[in-house]
Amino acid sequence: MMKRKKKILGIEKNIFFVGLTSFFTDTTTKMVYAVMPMFLLSLGASKTELSFIEGIAESTASVIKALSGWWSDKIRRNKPFMIIGYGFTAIISPLFAFAVSPMQVLFIRFTERVGKGIRTAPRDSLIAASADGREKGKSFGFHKAMDNSGAILGPLLAFAILFFCPEPYRKIFLISIIPGIIGLFCIIFFVEEVKLQNVNPLSKIKFKDFSSRYYAFLTIIFIFTLGNSTDALLLVKARDVGVTDEFIPLIYLIFNAVSVLFAVPAGILSDKIGRERIIIFGYVLYAIIYFGFGRTNSIGMLAGLFALYGLYSAATDGVQKALVSDLIPKDKRGTGLGIYNCLVGITLLPASLIAGIMYDHMGNQAPFYYGSIMSIIAATLLTIFYITNNKKCV
Repeated sequence: MMKRKKKILGIEKNIFFVGLTSFFTDTTTKMVYAVMPMFLLSLGASKTELSFIEGIAESTASVIKALSGWWSDKIRRNKPFMIIGYGFTAIISPLFAFAVSPMQVLFIRFTERVGKGIRTAPRDSLIAASADGREKGKSFGFHKAMDNSGAILGPLLAFAILFFCPEPYRKIFLISIIPGIIGLFCIIFFVEEVKLQNVNPLSKIKFKDFSSRYYAFLTIIFIFTLGNSTDALLLVKARDVGVTDEFIPLIYLIFNAVSVLFAVPAGILSDKIGRERIIIFGYVLYAIIYFGFGRTNSIGMLAGLFALYGLYSAATDGVQKALVSDLIPKDKRGTGLGIYNCLVGITLLPASLIAGIMYDHMGNQAPFYYGSIMSIIAATLLTIFYITNNKKCV
C-alpha cells in the first residue's frame, strides 16, 4: 500500500483528487446529458430510438470496463487507464455540436462512453486501494458526492445557456470541453498510483477466483438493472408533464443535488450497519419513486420524485461498489469491479429498449410500473441474501 498521505477535508488526498477529477468531468457529461433527450427529439428520434442510443452506448462500451479492470490488475497500474478514459470524454463531448442525425449522435455517444469504460474499473480499484479499510463506504460515498456535484453544475450551466442563447444545444456541447480538460489535468498532476505490497502477479482469471456471494449479488444487480432504464426517459416524462425545455436541466439538477447531500452519509452509515441494509432501502425507495413517475401528471409531484430519486442514488451507487469490493480479493479488485460495471452497463441496453418500446406503444406509465416491479423483486432477493449471510456468520 502506498504511504499514507495528508488528508484534505477528512478525505485521503488521493481520493480527494480523484473526486475532483470526477467533479469536473461530470460537469462536462451532465451539461451534455441534461439536454441530450431534447436534442435527439429535435433531430426526429422516437422514444425507442432515444432509449436504444443510450442503451447501446452504455452497453457496448461496458465490455471495456471488464477488460480495463483485468488489464489494470495485470500490470498493477490504474492511473494510465484513468488518464486515457477521462481524456476521451473531455475531447469527444464537444463533437455533438456537429451532429445532424440520431445515427451520428449514436456514434459520438458510443465513442465518448468508451472513455468511461476504460477509466471506471481502474478508478474504482484505485479508490478501494487508497481507502482505509474501515472507511471504504465513506470513500466511495465521497467520490459519488463529488461526481454528483459536477452533475449539479453541469445542468446549471446548460440551463443558463438554454435561457440566454439562441440555438443553444450546440453551444452547450462546445463549452463542455472546458471543465473536462480541467478534470484531466487533475488526474495527471495530483493523483498518485497505488502500489500493493505482497501481492502476486495476476494469473489467468478463473470462475472460482470469486466467491459465490459475489455471483449471487451480481445476479440481484442484473434483475434490478433490467428495470432501471436510462434516465433520459425521466427527462422525457418531465417534458410530457409540462416542464419546458430550458427548465428540464433544473429538474435534473434536483436529483443530483439531493444525491450529493446524502452520498457521504449513506456511505458512512453502510460502514456502520451493513451495506446490504442501505441498498435494500434504496431498492424499495426506487420502487416507490418509479410507481410515482408512472402515476403523476403534476410538475410539483415530479420535482419531489426527482428529489427522492437523488436519495435512492445516494443509497445505492457508491454503496454497491463498496459491497462489491468487500466481496472480491484485493489483488483482483479491478477485474471484479470491472465485471460488475460491465454487467450494469450491458443490462442497460435491454432495460432501456424494453422501457422505450413500452413508452412508445403503451404510454408514459408502463415503463415506470415495470421498473417498480423489478425493483421489488431485487429488494426481496437482496433481503434473502442478507439474512442468509448473517445466519452463516452466527
